[in-house]
Amino acid sequence: MFKLSLSILFVCAFLPLADQAFAKDERSIRNLGKALTGLSSDVDPKEAELVALTAHTTARKLARDYHVVLNPEFQAFLVNVGARKRGWCGHWAQDIGTQLKELKLRTLVVHWGVAYDHTSSENNCLVVTARNQPFTDGIILDGWRRAGRLFWCPVVKDDEYEVEQHYGHSGITAWKENMQWSAWLQDYEPDKAKSKAAAASKASKGGSERNERVSISDLTQPPTP
Repeated sequence: MFKLSLSILFVCAFLPLADQAFAKDERSIRNLGKALTGLSSDVDPKEAELVALTAHTTARKLARDYHVVLNPEFQAFLVNVGARKRGWCGHWAQDIGTQLKELKLRTLVVHWGVAYDHTSSENNCLVVTARNQPFTDGIILDGWRRAGRLFWCPVVKDDEYEVEQHYGHSGITAWKENMQWSAWLQDYEPDKAKSKAAAASKASKGGSERNERVSISDLTQPPTP
C-alpha cells in the first residue's frame, strides 16, 4: 500500500505535464502501454501504462529543459561547443531512466542499450523488458532520436540501428546491453540489496568473492552520445 501511494504521488506531481503529453502523444502512450503489457502475461497493465506515460512526459519535458532546437544532431553539436549543458543521447537515457527508477517497477525491468559503441553513429537508449526476459525481446525507449517526441519499438524491429546500417537491412540488431548502466537503473531492487549484503558477509568471513554491483557514485558521467 505504501509503495502504491508513492507511485500515486509521483503521478500527481506530473499531472500538469501529463496533460501536455496526452495532447500530443495520447495514441502513442496508449499503444506503448499495450505493447509493454504484451511482453508477458506477468506484466501489470497499470504499471505498463505508468511507464508509457512517464517516458513520454519526461521526454517532452527534457526537450524544454535542454532548450532543444532544430534536430538531435544539432543539439549534440551545441553541447559539444558548450552552448548547451545537456542534450546528448546519453543525457536523454539517463534523465528518463531516473524518472522510471522512481516508479520502483515490479513486473517490468529497465535496461540501458547502446548501438555502435564508440563510433560516430553511437546511440544510447532505454530498453524495457518483462521480468527474466532477454534484452533483445524488449522495447526501446528513445527520447533523443526525435528530439523529445518519444520513439519506441521492439529492439529487433529498429531498422535504423542494424548491424549493416549502410548496406540495406540485415535484420540483426546493433543494440547491445550496457551492463554497468543497467545495474544503475535497477539498483533500487530489494534482491540487489540482499545480494550486496550477502557478498559483504561472505567477504567478512575470508571469502574472496567480490560484489560487482555498480554504485551510483560511479555513474556521474553519461556515455558518449
